[in-house]
Amino acid sequence: MLFRDAVRTTTGTGARVGAHRPVRTGLRTGALAVIVAAALVSCTQASSGGGPGADVPTASADPADRARSAEDTENADLAEREATAEEPAVVPTPGPALVRDAFATLQATLDDTCTPGAGDCAYFLGRVTRELTELDESMRADDKGPGHFKKPLADMKVLFDKLGDDRSEAHLETYFSEIVGTRDGINTWMQDHPDDYR
Repeated sequence: MLFRDAVRTTTGTGARVGAHRPVRTGLRTGALAVIVAAALVSCTQASSGGGPGADVPTASADPADRARSAEDTENADLAEREATAEEPAVVPTPGPALVRDAFATLQATLDDTCTPGAGDCAYFLGRVTRELTELDESMRADDKGPGHFKKPLADMKVLFDKLGDDRSEAHLETYFSEIVGTRDGINTWMQDHPDDYR
């Protein structure tokens, strides 16, 4: 219909015929021009890599290419999730307790004891050994330096060398006298150095 109107206007008797084209014909011509322009823009974007689907990878006939593309997408998604994941708050590891605090917990064992062989020594000897270990760490980390605590550190080293890594009840009971004696000797030494525990 559009071409018929165009032919009619150009084959008319004069220039006046084309000037009297119906309004409907003008709208059709305008619509055709818009459609042609849109098609040209679409073709231009498709050939230049632009357009609405520009970021979508083209489908490949090769299954290996499709698998690599899917793997790359999955890796990118994983990396993005890891990057945006909230990092857990890091809890600082506390250093050794102050000497006075470590000694206070050791002193709390002074009235406790057990009977080797009676089956009641696991807790007591385990606790005293743990308290001595913590006191050893505190004395080594103290600002006064380990030289200030030379005697108690030497006594604890002798005990720890005998105990080794075995903290079983039977093993600790074997060294009952050494464990209790080291505890009591350190208590006496600390009483003579009140500035270290008050």
